[in-house]
Amino acid sequence: MPHVVFDKRINLENFSNQFCIVFQKQPFLIKLMDVFLDKEKRTALIPTVVIDKKHQQFLIELSTRKEKTTVRLYPATDPEKTIGVKTALGLVANNLLESFPNLKITRTNIIDFIPERK
Repeated sequence: MPHVVFDKRINLENFSNQFCIVFQKQPFLIKLMDVFLDKEKRTALIPTVVIDKKHQQFLIELSTRKEKTTVRLYPATDPEKTIGVKTALGLVANNLLESFPNLKITRTNIIDFIPERK
């Protein structure tokens, strides 16, 4: 399962407030349009559309624990793990890195899909 783990717990409400819509057309379509928080503000879901080999709609989950934040596919949606799906996860990870400059990746299996920091 593709995932990215960060070294700190982030404030998901702050992330939600500053979230930038992603609409990428090339080399395949990726849309990340909104962020939905649970009532405890420890988990967020991002509805995602990817059109590469196929058209897929799924949720990306951000979950926070004591000392970490994890980005992964929400298990109930289970899309095919295409390059487009992994790229969408990488774009969310990059969005987190830009929003929280002190954040560091501690574990991931999609490093090639996370854009380099500017």
